[in-house]
Amino acid sequence: MAETSDQRALAVSLSALGDEVLARLLADRHVSVSATWRDMFDAADALLDPASIVRALPLLNRAEAQALVAAVFDGVPAEDGIRDALRRRALVDDDGHPYANVSAAVRDAAPDGLPDAPMAPPSGGADTASTAEAAFTTAAALADVLMLTLEAPLGRIGSGSLGAGERRRLVEAGAAASAEEADLLVGMAARTGLLGSTGRAWLVTAAGRSWLRLPTLERWASMARALSEALPRAYRAPHGGWLPPSAWAGATPFDPAGPERAARWTHRLRAWGLLDADGAVPPWGRGLAEGADADIDELRDLLPPEVDRVYLQNDLTAIAPGPLAPHLDVRLRSMAARESRAQASSYRFSAATIGAAITGGETADSLRDFLTGISLTGLPQPLAYVIERTSAEHGRVRVTADAASGLTTVRTDDETLLRAMEVDTALRSVALTRSDDELLTHVSADVVFWALSDARYPAVAVDPDGRPRTVERARLAPAATPEEPLEVYGPLIDRLRSGGEDSDAAWLERELDQAVRARAVVDVTVRLPDGSARVFRLEATGLGGGRLRGRDRAADVERTLPLSHIDSVSPVA
Repeated sequence: MAETSDQRALAVSLSALGDEVLARLLADRHVSVSATWRDMFDAADALLDPASIVRALPLLNRAEAQALVAAVFDGVPAEDGIRDALRRRALVDDDGHPYANVSAAVRDAAPDGLPDAPMAPPSGGADTASTAEAAFTTAAALADVLMLTLEAPLGRIGSGSLGAGERRRLVEAGAAASAEEADLLVGMAARTGLLGSTGRAWLVTAAGRSWLRLPTLERWASMARALSEALPRAYRAPHGGWLPPSAWAGATPFDPAGPERAARWTHRLRAWGLLDADGAVPPWGRGLAEGADADIDELRDLLPPEVDRVYLQNDLTAIAPGPLAPHLDVRLRSMAARESRAQASSYRFSAATIGAAITGGETADSLRDFLTGISLTGLPQPLAYVIERTSAEHGRVRVTADAASGLTTVRTDDETLLRAMEVDTALRSVALTRSDDELLTHVSADVVFWALSDARYPAVAVDPDGRPRTVERARLAPAATPEEPLEVYGPLIDRLRSGGEDSDAAWLERELDQAVRARAVVDVTVRLPDGSARVFRLEATGLGGGRLRGRDRAADVERTLPLSHIDSVSPVA
């Protein structure tokens, strides 16, 4: 009887929950949206299943876990606030007493109660210099990861982590010092929305591309806020900040993966300069730790100042005498290969890098204007020559979209080049067809442009007026629109509520149905027309049409009783 009493109590409790709270409960228990539950009693039966309860316990923070353990071992109901939290998780009844199956699961998971929470070490002064250096270094490395991902998506393996080849690519490009650091950086970017997943690859999001053009301090501050907001619920303090990191390993006492998760988050905050090597919070991070904002002024004086000028040299290199302002670095790297990354970075120009810039929408004039504007040494003649020669070469093949015909046109004044493109097997996918002195195709102009560029033809995309236009190749991750639990479970919740308008009648019918399935002997209390009540002891044999059928063993007859006249049913011991 205890089990059925728990099911009924939980069914009533579930009916009283708001739709959003109920949807969150179903999501936390990983309930299938196609569950065939008919009413709240079915839901209560499933949520009291031991396997479902085991999924619920790791989600409890330490205060909730301690309250539940006290209720199980000492019979002491939790205080109102925590009691409501446990009730919304379908672990205790309205009075704060754990359901029987919950008590059994808690005793199995913590037979000796919960271990004591780790003691926070004395708070000392943070090592500000090395912590600030870590923040600067990680911000630069994360920007490198995003830049490389804009060039080519980062592949994911079945588990969702980076493949070995992608780790190696990030290390060889200098974005990460090791495979472990590559995982750290990608994990941080993914958790804070700078990278998004398509299932098989990581792509930069629109927010990530905007982040790249922020000044270093703004990059750091926005990421620090995002990391703070992404911390697990169990690590958060009531004031909105976070608990001491030393307490994170024990923040989810029923979760075996809790210590590993705590170590991962501690590593992230150390890398971003929000914790020092000893776990102390530096001055600029104390606001976040206390539920306010980070103080970037405290960090500003410890970071090397950014510069907005470079030395352009005759050997086709550029030397930045300090950390180059991010928006300048991003553009400079679109036309030059960065050779070294440090507080003073170096970049190298070549015909290939200038050609790539022109392919991306730059012109000879825009390149000269930009480089002259940031140069402390003017525009060296060798670099000017490479720009002019490459620009002239790249303008020889023009790709235009004809809005009237819907065709893409490829034109060039070089007949030899035109014939080469016509028969080039590398361009077979875009199906170019000769028409007089031009090539035509139904494929879009952007696709044709990139196919020609990949095949090493000096192509430039132009608008109908003949002006070069920028073609964006980088694929961005689609905007993340995670479904709210209520959107996912709305239909199921509607069905559960529509099946439980009369909870007493529904529960009675459920008990009778179970008795019929088990061919159980039950005592059925029936309300007679004169207002009196009579108890029949029946072996339940059938239920349907609003009637219960059963064999009265005392009278040795079959009886049929209307459900509307049955007040209660109880099993015979």
